[in-house]
Amino acid sequence: VLETEILTVYFYPEFIVVEAFEGINLSYKTGFTILLKVIKLIGSKPCFLISNRINSYSVNPTDYKYLDMIPNLKGIGIVSTTERGRSNAQLEAKFFKKPFKVFDDMKSAYFWGKELLAN
Repeated sequence: VLETEILTVYFYPEFIVVEAFEGINLSYKTGFTILLKVIKLIGSKPCFLISNRINSYSVNPTDYKYLDMIPNLKGIGIVSTTERGRSNAQLEAKFFKKPFKVFDDMKSAYFWGKELLAN
């Protein structure tokens, strides 16, 4: 587990779960040092990311280009239970070139990611 002032990152053998705090602005600028730590911790092993959106916060969608540059990041799953959160994630998907999908629950996101790594 990596806890910072803007989010918590949970590391698992094949995936990462990110939970950002309420009201923050998540961007390359605010998350650069966190991104470097995450890259160092995951190494070169293929993985996927799940953004568990339990809080409301903003994301700079153009910053997904930096996540595109991580070669072993195979895809991103967004878990959101609100219509607004799902709608925002659909917009964000347009800025990420790798697989990107929105889910209602963590279990579905996890199995999607496992299938992504298997292929």
